[in-house]
Amino acid sequence: MGQYRVMSLLGWCLLLIAAGRCQNRPDVLWIAGGHAIGVSHVAFSPDGQYIASVSSRDSTLKVWRVADGQLLYTFREADGAYAVAFSPDGRFLAVGVAGSSFTPQTLLIRRASDGALVRTFTGHQGWTQAVAFSPDGQVLISGGADGLVRVWNLTDGTQLRSLSAHPTTLTVAYSPMGTHIASGGDDSTVKIYSTAAWSLLRTLTGHTGAVTGVAFAPSGQILASGSTDGTIRVWNVSNGSLIRTISASLPVYAVAFSPDGQYLAGALASGGVSLWNASSGALVRQINAHTGIAFSLAFSGDSLRFVSGGEDGIRLWRVSDGSPLRTFTTHTHEIRAVALSSDGQYVASASLDRTVRLWRAANGQPVRAFRGHTDGVLTVAFAPNGQLLASGGLDRTVRLWEVNSGALAATLSGHTNRVTSVLFMPSGDFLVSGSWDGTLRMWHVPSQSLVNAINLNFWINEITLLPDGQHVIAVGSGHIAVVNPLTGHILTYQYTGEVSYCVALTHATQRIAIGTSELSSLIVLLRLSDLTFESALSGHIGGVHTVASYGKYLVSGGGSDAAIRFWRADTSMELELYDTETGNGIMAVRFAPNGRALAVGRKDATLMLIRNPFWQQGDADGNGCVDDADLLMVLFQFGESGESLPADMNEDGLIDDADLLSVLFHFGNGCSA
Repeated sequence: MGQYRVMSLLGWCLLLIAAGRCQNRPDVLWIAGGHAIGVSHVAFSPDGQYIASVSSRDSTLKVWRVADGQLLYTFREADGAYAVAFSPDGRFLAVGVAGSSFTPQTLLIRRASDGALVRTFTGHQGWTQAVAFSPDGQVLISGGADGLVRVWNLTDGTQLRSLSAHPTTLTVAYSPMGTHIASGGDDSTVKIYSTAAWSLLRTLTGHTGAVTGVAFAPSGQILASGSTDGTIRVWNVSNGSLIRTISASLPVYAVAFSPDGQYLAGALASGGVSLWNASSGALVRQINAHTGIAFSLAFSGDSLRFVSGGEDGIRLWRVSDGSPLRTFTTHTHEIRAVALSSDGQYVASASLDRTVRLWRAANGQPVRAFRGHTDGVLTVAFAPNGQLLASGGLDRTVRLWEVNSGALAATLSGHTNRVTSVLFMPSGDFLVSGSWDGTLRMWHVPSQSLVNAINLNFWINEITLLPDGQHVIAVGSGHIAVVNPLTGHILTYQYTGEVSYCVALTHATQRIAIGTSELSSLIVLLRLSDLTFESALSGHIGGVHTVASYGKYLVSGGGSDAAIRFWRADTSMELELYDTETGNGIMAVRFAPNGRALAVGRKDATLMLIRNPFWQQGDADGNGCVDDADLLMVLFQFGESGESLPADMNEDGLIDDADLLSVLFHFGNGCSA
């Protein structure tokens, strides 16, 4: 073991130089949200300042700042992420992922500060379920679906040993002194190895279910194992004798000792976390930590806090009394729609977790959650005056919410299938909804009554308002329709032959952009005047889920390519591609009212606000052209102060001479044909 414990600074430096910096990352103003459909594993940084989490379901690694709960970055691990661990010095993360014939690496080393990839390891067949660093940070062990425990030299990435442990290895641990490692698997056994010669010392039997967690006590003399048989067994490492059996009554998915040795914790199938006295095995407290299964937990280095990960996200707890300190995740399922208020103050997000959430655009702070939908929410829109939110979803209803109070103002029923799109007409008195039942419905908002129902005979995926403020265009399963929802008159009805997911109007170029399904993954541009074909933009893979416009520019979000792409609508040229910090898919993009930023909703339950790289300085109204309207907006708001004011060109919180000069200096930019 000795020759593996010395690692030169030069070796690490070469690794860091090779890693480079992240490329193609948007200029992120803030990120919020969480993991979609559960957290597989969590880890505390040695200094207690950061938490890392992975999800096998949304295939992402995320790093959070403990002090304020801020999500710092996300990396998509293409085939699933199952395990994560910090190196003892906190500089690196080991991430266990799923390998395939296309991506054979099953273990990654990332720089903890920014997630940059430092090294990849190839060896395990299938997924890597568990990882652990040696106390000196020179060696890494991993276990996975192939049943092997592999031992890696971190200096050069070579494999030192391959130990046949279980049919499937589910958990591994390194002893604090570095003299032993332990593993558990689906064969109900625990195995202890000596690191001196990497020899098997003993196999511990007694569990009647899969062993899902192993952990050494700080002394290194005691080992705990948790199992789906509902027990935690505590063993003497030196002779393998069973010290005690703790009944958890429910399947155990993870175990951990507090660094001070006082507590033994278990994460349970009920979503609870239980703390026992490590010396006596007496139950100290039970915490109802999660709704659904609790998969993972980890203590902070000072033993004062622990973090747990489960099906509903990540939570931080105080050890002394079990009180909650922070919830890191908000949305727990993919975000399907985003909207920004007309005054630029708020962002709204709609998710398959059945909630709509409101955020401050200035800093990403959550304001409130709107709960009432009985199934996933697919669409959201602000009323022009910003006082109401409309949402629709899988429960076939349209709901109206009071923005300031969060109260449900009305539930509009009538659709017989999912509601996929809602928009307010310019007056704010009327709302239009589109559904997979093939109808457009117009509602009178003050009276909450149905005005009209127009049967278009195709699944409607999205609707958008045309420049006249009277007609809407609807796209969906192989058709496009232009409709006056008040009169019911169908102006245009065309067959396209392919499913369309989304639609946007580029006012500056008088074109309609339509995002198509996985069949072609194109953005089709049509002339607004007669809906004739002009061009098709290619690049996305797995469908174009969302599209939005700013002046002559389009932004689009893809499915399996998890990319954000910027285009010129008038030249059909792709200008910019973001494929880092995009999670595992982009479901929604919308520009802020002044066009300076755009909100992005992701499949990994994450919302972010990013800068528009093509924003025209001086463009206050967000139409891509600096003209008289922008000048009037600055003059009208002159002297106002506050956050996210559209006319605040220099973002100093005050509309003053500097903003007026910005418009005058850039007057005419972006306006030429």
